[in-house]
Parts: sequence; C-alpha cells; structure tokens
Amino acid sequence: MLELLNDNVLWWHWIIVGLALLVAEMITGTFVLLGLGIAAILVGAIALLSDVSFNTELLLWLVFSVVAMGIWFKWFRAKPVTQSGQSNYRLDTLGTVKEEIAPHHRGKVVFDTPVLGNASWYATARMRIPEGARVKIVQISGQLIEVKQI
Repeated sequence: MLELLNDNVLWWHWIIVGLALLVAEMITGTFVLLGLGIAAILVGAIALLSDVSFNTELLLWLVFSVVAMGIWFKWFRAKPVTQSGQSNYRLDTLGTVKEEIAPHHRGKVVFDTPVLGNASWYATARMRIPEGARVKIVQISGQLIEVKQI
C-alpha cells in the first residue's frame, strides 16, 4: 500500500489537500484545520524542491501539524481571566447602610456590586451614618472598608 502511495502521490497532491483543508477551515471557522492545511502545503513545497518518499512526506506533515497546533494553543488561544488575589473594587462603588455606623466603629453595608467577591461588608466611617443611607467607598485597607455618606 505504501509503495502504491509512494509512486502515485505527487507534490501537487499535498498542495490540493492543503487548500481543501483551508477551504474547510473557512467553512467551519474553528482554526483546527488551519494548521493541518498549512502543514500539507509546506510538505507539498518540500516535495516539489526535493525528492522524498511518501513516508517522509507523511512524517513531515505530522510534525508540521503538531508544531502548528502547539503554536495555536500556545499563542492564539484565549487567556483565562482570573481576579484571584486582585482587588476588583472601584472607589465610586455605591452601597446602602444596613446597620448604623458610629464614628470609628463598624456597621454593615450592602454594596450595589460585589467588592472583593462579596456584596455585604462591615465598614467604618469617620462620621455617624444612619441605617438606609447611601454611601461610597473611600478606602479599603485589607479587610476593612471605609465609607462616607453621599
């Protein structure tokens, strides 16, 4: 079987297969066939320039395909987004006081959007803030949030 392929598969067969894979890639849009098509075209170009056996061509195609897939997964895939260990708050984050905050004491605030992964926090203030008042973040120091009334 390999002797039959070795005698009958020419350089332009690889180019046609590569172009067919690229067309299939355009139809599917998954970028999986892109590397396979480019690898086949490269093998066709190598077969045109030098006289290599079908086994070598097949081996080159496999190597080029693996390298193309490696490049794809290394550089072009979406990077995972994580906020682990990072502050994801903004100083203009608004909230509502659920437990009155006495000056330099703690009270409970529920923020409109989560702050550091939680919407409900104990907060301090420099002035008395009654329950139900709207507040915004002034500063975050570790696990302590300082707010002021707006």
